[in-house]
Amino acid sequence: MFCNRRTMELKLWLVLVLLFGTAVAHAEDEDEDDDDTDIVEDEDDENSVESKTEPSSPPPPKVTYRAPVPIGIVNFAESFDKGMLEGWIVSKAKKDDADEDIAKYDGKWEVEEMKNTKLYGDKGLVLKSRAKHHAISALLDQPFIFDSKPLIIQYEVNFQNGIECGGAYIKLLSKTKDLVLEKFYDKTSYTIMFGPDKCGEDYKLHFIFRHKNPKTGKYEEKHAKRSDVDLKSYYTDKKTHLYSLVLNPDNSFQVLIDQTVVNSGNLLEDMTPPVNPPKEIEDPDDQKPEDWDERPKIPDPNAVKPDDWDEDAPAKIPDENAVKPEGWLDSEPEYVPDPDAEKPDDWDEEMDGAWEAPQIANPLCESAPGCGPWKVPMIDNPDYKGKWKAPMIDNPNYQGVWKPRKISNPDYFEDLHPFKMTPISAIGLELWSMSSDIFFDNFIVCSDKAVVDQWASDGWGLKRTAEGSAESGVVGQLMSAAEERPWLWIVYILIIALPVFLVIVFCCTGKKDAAAEYKKTDAPQPDVKGEEEEDQKEDEELKKEEEGEEKTNEEKQKSDTEDATENANQEEEEEEGEEEEDDQVEQRKEKGAPEKSSAEQVEKKDDSSTN
Repeated sequence: MFCNRRTMELKLWLVLVLLFGTAVAHAEDEDEDDDDTDIVEDEDDENSVESKTEPSSPPPPKVTYRAPVPIGIVNFAESFDKGMLEGWIVSKAKKDDADEDIAKYDGKWEVEEMKNTKLYGDKGLVLKSRAKHHAISALLDQPFIFDSKPLIIQYEVNFQNGIECGGAYIKLLSKTKDLVLEKFYDKTSYTIMFGPDKCGEDYKLHFIFRHKNPKTGKYEEKHAKRSDVDLKSYYTDKKTHLYSLVLNPDNSFQVLIDQTVVNSGNLLEDMTPPVNPPKEIEDPDDQKPEDWDERPKIPDPNAVKPDDWDEDAPAKIPDENAVKPEGWLDSEPEYVPDPDAEKPDDWDEEMDGAWEAPQIANPLCESAPGCGPWKVPMIDNPDYKGKWKAPMIDNPNYQGVWKPRKISNPDYFEDLHPFKMTPISAIGLELWSMSSDIFFDNFIVCSDKAVVDQWASDGWGLKRTAEGSAESGVVGQLMSAAEERPWLWIVYILIIALPVFLVIVFCCTGKKDAAAEYKKTDAPQPDVKGEEEEDQKEDEELKKEEEGEEKTNEEKQKSDTEDATENANQEEEEEEGEEEEDDQVEQRKEKGAPEKSSAEQVEKKDDSSTN
């Protein structure tokens, strides 16, 4: 009964675990379906119909693309779905600090679909050339002024061929009187630089803004702290990723990839170098005094070298106990010319010199303890002490490490509102890359989060749905889901490991229960060999041992009983003998016979006890 009950409990646990895993997987599928609601619409028909992918239907959902349209006021929005660079200006400038051959911005740009697109009709801006400088820009529909509204920048990138070394960042160009897009190059004034950049194994996601010094009027780049998130997969998976930057009037910022925050902070606290300089600085004219002692330890001036300290003793000495091994071949060299080697036919002694056969190990030395002149081995000298040095003691004159004195910073200022940056009037890409076919799409600059989120859903959301529907098999989808949500690995392990464990326990405990069922039903039982035969033999041996122990105990009890009976009989006989002796003594007294001595009586008692 106990085994059956335990088996039923294990089966119940197994069923519960499987149901839990199925429920989690089903919940994930429902979440994905809710996020990836497809918009299916004919190009000639403006009526859209929402259709959700059936979770059990094997064919992937059909996703029909429609160009996204902003649902509110924006400063700039570009989807490139018209198939042309309308409003975009390709730069004709040259870099100042480069050779003439590579100074030109002659990299090619095209508007086209991705090479392996799953969303037909979706076009983007593609960087086509490899190892060339590229520059292209466009004016905003209306400049962005940093006042009381947040700034949100968002766009998509797909490294179709991967990325070796290069960037995919954008620059928001400052509103200036001398801004000419045809002359856009690396030194054109910008307010914000944002986006991915990679070279070697250094994966970066830039957020840089140029801050104007209110005292000098000069601009200085401020770099956001590096993200703690591993960014490698975003550069290597060849998927389209959504990059977003949110700047708030309270100086807080957020950097997002695929609508997930990967970096955040405050413009006053998390930028390098800091926006505001320190109030005090080290005096550049201050100099360390000549008598300043910053040695924490000094040699003990009172220490004296011991008289028996021999600085000339060598570190190694010959081993006096060493003896040359028997059979050592002093006259044989360790290496000899290879007798089988032959001079190459193309060997030119005038060019190559005299030919010599290569050296090989002397075969005679293989069976001997050694060859060549024998030398006494060297050992450590027990008397070696090296050069004597005075021990170190605390320096009584130690003054610490010298530092220049602090003075007020003449360039100090305090800007509590670094969000109020230089207004923006254009967006541009100024890039150099060792990889080609970098795909850009769906740029938007706006202040309304709802507008930006809807723009992302209509553009990047459809791309993600199309790419997800093309995933090969359930395993691929599960792996992709785990990459986005690492905690899913725990669920996968529980779903796989627990059932396996329970099955093993069930199999290991099922044999006794099966035997019990045979006994209950009297069903024919198959022949069992191996372990069951050994168990029967062990049971029989145990029974025999128990029977032998019982017999031994019975025999001991019998012998003990017999011994006790014999002792009782002897005691009774002794008592009867003593009574007879007493009677005889009385009779003799009556007849006047002499009494026996006490010694004779004792001997008689001893004889009777012996008998």
